[in-house]
Amino acid sequence: MATNLAVSKSKNPVMFVLDQVQKNRRKIIRPLVAIAVLLVIWQILCNSPESSLPGPIKVVQETWTLIIDPFFDNGGIDKGLFWQLAASLQRVAIGFTMAAVLGISLGILIGTNTLMYDALDPLFQVFRTIPPLAWLPIALAVFQQFNPFESMGLKTNEVAALFVILATAIWPIIINTTVGVQQIPQDYRNVARVLRLPNQKYFWKILLPSSVPYIFTGLRIGIGLSWLAIVAAEMLVGGVGIGFFIWDAYNSSRLSSVILAVLYVGIVGLLLDRLVGFIASKVVPEEQK
Repeated sequence: MATNLAVSKSKNPVMFVLDQVQKNRRKIIRPLVAIAVLLVIWQILCNSPESSLPGPIKVVQETWTLIIDPFFDNGGIDKGLFWQLAASLQRVAIGFTMAAVLGISLGILIGTNTLMYDALDPLFQVFRTIPPLAWLPIALAVFQQFNPFESMGLKTNEVAALFVILATAIWPIIINTTVGVQQIPQDYRNVARVLRLPNQKYFWKILLPSSVPYIFTGLRIGIGLSWLAIVAAEMLVGGVGIGFFIWDAYNSSRLSSVILAVLYVGIVGLLLDRLVGFIASKVVPEEQK
């Protein structure tokens, strides 16, 4: 009888959801209470007619069209928030992928070569402290003279935004990958020497599995920095994107739209972080978690 009940629950999606809510009620209820308290405090502080910041009720009232219709497209930059976020995410996907490929490759190279590490590590430690937007004027100047992606239809400002993402996300990936390679247990290295493992087998059987947790730590930090960088860069380079939407809304005195967009930015950033974390949970060996 109990088995039949369990089977019926597993087949009923509503019962399954209710069962999961019941199991994780503390993790669900506590954040909801915290959010409710925050909204109440926000509403109280901004309830005065003289308040320059709109309260949550006013934000919803003034942005209701944006909330219920995120897919409108009137041409140019007059697009719904879905398309603004999609444009930003596309840039992040390209820039972060380049940063991941280049960062992991350089991290492995530096981690396995003492000479390269001694020569380049001080430079990386300096470059990683440079704010993302400091790279933007340099990128605009360089790509205005030579745009390698012009044949693909990417304008100078688009390429500059991609470079800002690359230059922001690559450092934690390089550093964490380097540390991961350097932390390979000496016993593993000794066994590889005794067995005379070819370089290819050593890479796939020892080096990569041992450094994967560190690599994903760098990737997780990098994706967050990428999202921060593109929102800031879009405020300056313009075009369709959530960063320019926020800046344009601010210049048009539409603070409610700014607040709504900022909320969406935070939610997307959280989802990106959880996505990389989920992939890591599937890739990282159980004994290394």
